[in-house]
Amino acid sequence: MSHTVQLKASDGFMCSAYVAMPKVPVRGAVVVVQEIFGVNTHIRAVADSYALAGFLAVAPATFDRVQKGVEIGYTPEDMAVGFDLKGKVEALAAPGVMADLQAAVDYAGANAKGKVAMVGYCWGGLLTWRSAELVRGLSAAVPYYGGGMTMGDEPKRRPRCPVMAHFGDKDHWISLESVESFKAQQPEAQVYVYEADHGFNCDHRGSYDVKAADLALERTLGFIVKEFA
Repeated sequence: MSHTVQLKASDGFMCSAYVAMPKVPVRGAVVVVQEIFGVNTHIRAVADSYALAGFLAVAPATFDRVQKGVEIGYTPEDMAVGFDLKGKVEALAAPGVMADLQAAVDYAGANAKGKVAMVGYCWGGLLTWRSAELVRGLSAAVPYYGGGMTMGDEPKRRPRCPVMAHFGDKDHWISLESVESFKAQQPEAQVYVYEADHGFNCDHRGSYDVKAADLALERTLGFIVKEFA
């Protein structure tokens, strides 16, 4: 069962979120953080998959502060729109979108009555990495090919929860050299590299790699369950 809710951030901003409810007893919650394409069909399907695994899944619309109702595809034109919206969100004064992610974690924890993990993809991976340090109430954080998280000052963050990160060795956005540097700076993080491209988890993209996606999901679920124990 799924529905949409409005999350109230600490500054009073109302952010929409897709919520997928498990049919089995709830094992905890997972906040699913979108790519630059909005809470689209793919992200809703990802949330649904976590609900099927027994987790309350919450996917906040992290573009809402600059444009409501964003749901686009994966064409070059869509990508240009997504990058533009991402830039506008990144330019917001702090805490900006981080306040919406905090609201999503608070909602997830209260409604699941248990622990909360965050899983994010592409830009959502970067936001998940930031959330591991900045957002209260997380028991685990799993960024997938987080664009930017291996560059600049991002690897210097000090996460307050365990982190597992997934990358592809064919990713032209994230170099293997930067991944290795990230690993050296974050020795406590579990970092996996797959024979795959950027976006390998998304079955709506040409870069989808079922073998990598399945293995990453298996590892992610095992990691979350262990940290929830």
